[in-house]
Amino acid sequence: MNPDTSLVLEAVDLLKRVDGVDGPLTILQQISFAVGASETVAVVGASGSGKSTLLGLLAGLDVPTAGTVRLRGNDLFALNEDERARLRGEALGFVFQSFQLLPALTALENVMMPLELAGRRDAIESAQKWLQRVGLSHRTTHYPKHLSGGEQQRVALARAFAVQPAVLLADEPTGNLDAHTGAQIIDLMFDLNREAGTTLVLVTHDEHLAARCGRILRLAAGQLMSDSLREAV
Repeated sequence: MNPDTSLVLEAVDLLKRVDGVDGPLTILQQISFAVGASETVAVVGASGSGKSTLLGLLAGLDVPTAGTVRLRGNDLFALNEDERARLRGEALGFVFQSFQLLPALTALENVMMPLELAGRRDAIESAQKWLQRVGLSHRTTHYPKHLSGGEQQRVALARAFAVQPAVLLADEPTGNLDAHTGAQIIDLMFDLNREAGTTLVLVTHDEHLAARCGRILRLAAGQLMSDSLREAV
């Protein structure tokens, strides 16, 4: 059967096992779901339930033991590493708990980096526009060590959206921020996501944050226990 290319992201019977002290350990077991354009999806579950492992597989940063992931109709694991990296650069944006900014680059240079990798001639202008959009036009020449946690995450959001990704993958994006700053970052992320029409897949342990998404996938012990629709706020 041909894959449905109208879907942006599909997990197909994902299985992930690793070698443990007492033998193979199953991290994820038979995970399947499909995500359409502009959906907002939260992946929730207790620590150790497999949330971050699932996100790594969806991004093609990790390889499943069995099953596959389709990104815009492309089977990620039928591609070689270079092809997978190219597709990832074209179609995915990332926001991490630990920001993942390059310390030797300024805020502007961090946002420019994926644009330059994509061969964009307007990398400087586009990066400046996105930093302005996240309220950091006055911090373009600052290095990450001179930015607050909230400012670093704003740079990360600008970098993620600058490439106009089909899918934004966010892993506990407020985990290293205080409650007030985290709330501001989440509001900004949802605003940017709505404006761009991006598909959002958000890993979080925060039920209130999950409730802002239109759909919740609930993991427990590596299994998908429920897939429920919620009215987005």
